[in-house]
Formats: sequence, structure tokens, C-alpha cells
Amino acid sequence: MKYSMAGLLLALPLSALAVEPVAQAAAAPAVGSVGGQLTQLVLGLLLVIGLIFVLAWLMRRVQRIGPGNGQVIELVGSRALGPRDRLVLVQVGEEQILLGITPGRITPLHVLKNPVDAAKTETATPEFAQRLMELLGKDQKDKK
Repeated sequence: MKYSMAGLLLALPLSALAVEPVAQAAAAPAVGSVGGQLTQLVLGLLLVIGLIFVLAWLMRRVQRIGPGNGQVIELVGSRALGPRDRLVLVQVGEEQILLGITPGRITPLHVLKNPVDAAKTETATPEFAQRLMELLGKDQKDKK
């Protein structure tokens, strides 16, 4: 029994020494791994967000280049009549059509005989903007 006790005592410190580095090795990365995991999480998140922005930019570039660029229907002008109602002037080929747009319906109102050139027409300043410029002391003539 004495011999087995001595063997046990000799074996105990060796096993304690063997377990201690494993426990330290397991504990040390746990403290360092929180910062490492947080860094990895933030870098991964930034990578995903960056990828989303790059793909969105790429999609816009592809849509401009693609076959939809030579559209047949063009928007010449529009005017809001109310919060949900609009008048829209569209050009289809050589014809211009005035459309009335409501939430549930699009109604053709008139086909123009003489197309309106949007570049020649002066854009009227909305009343609010004109009134604001008057209050600020700026005249429409200063703008030109």
C-alpha cells in the first residue's frame, strides 16, 4: 500500500501539471476569442454590407447599358393635381398623350396634334417657391 501511495503521489503532481496547461490554454483563448470573435463579426458584417452596395451599383450600371435604354415611351412632363392625382404628358414615338392618373386608373385625356417641346417651354415656378423667394428678397430675374 505504501508503494501504491507513493506512486499515487508521484502521479498526482504530474497529472495536475498536465491538466493545468490545458485549462490555461482553454481559458486564454476564451478571453482573447471574445475580442477576436467581435472583430471577425464586424469585419464579416462590413463585408456583407459592402457587397450589397457593390451589387446595387452594378445593377444600376447594367440596367443603363441593357436593352431598356432605347425606350419608346418617354415622360415629357407631369403635374400634381392633388396628393394622389396627376396629369402626365408622355411621348410615344411621334405622338404626345396627356394622361390623367389616379390611384386606381389611368385615363388618356388628349392626344396632342402638335408635340410640345419640353426644352422650349419655361418651367413655371410653383407658388410656394415663388412666394418664398419674394420673402427672401430674391427675384426671378436674379436667377437668369
